Amino acid sequence: MTTTAPPRNLRDFYENPAVPVASGTPRSLRQARMLATALGTAHQATILDIGCGDGTAAAVAAPLLKGHRIIGVDWSQDALRRARTRLACQPVRGELTDGGLPFRSESVDAVLFSEVIEHLVDPDAALDEIRRVLRPGGHLMLSTPNLAAWYNRALLLAGVQPVFSEVSLRGIHGRPGREVVGHLRLYTARALREFVAASGFEVVRLAGAPFHGVPRPLRPLDRLACSRPPLASILLLHAQKTPARKT
Repeated sequence: MTTTAPPRNLRDFYENPAVPVASGTPRSLRQARMLATALGTAHQATILDIGCGDGTAAAVAAPLLKGHRIIGVDWSQDALRRARTRLACQPVRGELTDGGLPFRSESVDAVLFSEVIEHLVDPDAALDEIRRVLRPGGHLMLSTPNLAAWYNRALLLAGVQPVFSEVSLRGIHGRPGREVVGHLRLYTARALREFVAASGFEVVRLAGAPFHGVPRPLRPLDRLACSRPPLASILLLHAQKTPARKT
């Protein structure tokens, strides 16, 4: 995909209505099931969907999280405008840096952080801010594309740029695909575990999910790879906020 008016910066890029802001339904459903199991039905939990995009993922998750309150958060005014048509709660504008999220410390039970971390310049600050708003023991449900997905291993051996990776905001170069989505960082399963643990969370579970962009003939193989998260297209990580480290 190319653009007739190249973005001046990342903010311009994400305010472009042509930039995809929704992920696949299978990932959203798997992530919602993981969170529903973690939360149970003890009380009404407050859940932030940070980087909610157009609200599709939260809308898919809502039936599996009945009794809980899901609040969409995004920095893109265009995405928030679309999300308002899908979410029961009014979505809010917020950022993980430059002032932080508009929520009190330790006021949130869970955070959905779906297909966001790969877009961030400063993921360390992002997880610090998420940790700030989570209550002790609060849940982080993070998903991100897998750099070491089964097909990316084959592409690298052939000298081809891996799927999900991008070298430009203006077009696709050296890899399969047509859409530019603004990926800045990619993680393997091992790197993601280590990074989240180092940020003050205890990793509870790592699972895999399929990628909706895989060609139809290869989708059965992609679903099979989900049984081995290090090979899966999408990494789904469940972590909990640990007590503050003593200094």
